[in-house]
Amino acid sequence: MRMVSAAALTLIALCAGPVQAEDLKAFKLTIDGVTVDIDPGESTSMTLPGGRKSKVTLERNDFATFSGGDFSFVHPSDISVTKTDLGENITQYLMASALGTIVVVQEYGKMNPVSLNQLMLQEMTKESVQAGATLTQEPTTRKLADGKELTGIKAVVKTRTDTADFEIVGFGVADRGLLFITRIAGEDVATEKPLIDKFWQSLKVKL
Repeated sequence: MRMVSAAALTLIALCAGPVQAEDLKAFKLTIDGVTVDIDPGESTSMTLPGGRKSKVTLERNDFATFSGGDFSFVHPSDISVTKTDLGENITQYLMASALGTIVVVQEYGKMNPVSLNQLMLQEMTKESVQAGATLTQEPTTRKLADGKELTGIKAVVKTRTDTADFEIVGFGVADRGLLFITRIAGEDVATEKPLIDKFWQSLKVKL
């Protein structure tokens, strides 16, 4: 059997040690030029310029505000919002919970998208309908806290075993606008409805 020298073992230990010992943190906190790595809910000590020691704690708020170009809304801080450039001056923002409840905002920079409500519903439900689900829909209006009215449709997709509720409404001016889309499974309404309610209650449109 091939023997490994003591020097080689020492080198292996030196190389492997820092990787095993170092835990990556989600955030960097900087105070007076001194930086420490820290995770939400964690406390740590840091030595500030002049030698003064200070204990710092990073805590996550229950809610945060997300702002796009022409809108903003409040969401649970542990759910992130992703941004995707769809091209043609269209930007999409997606918030999805662990249970699959979704909120989508599409920002249009060259057209008023209000007339796309029906097309968007068809795109989001066509696979279920092709598989045998029934689709029912009705016109709807959402009135925001500042008085703006969003118009569109509510829909329910129902299969033999489950349902999904959709709402697609829009707001626009001559050459730009916004589409708002929510989807929630019927079985998740009890736990997920507060997420959707918070979105609508806090939504602000800046057009």
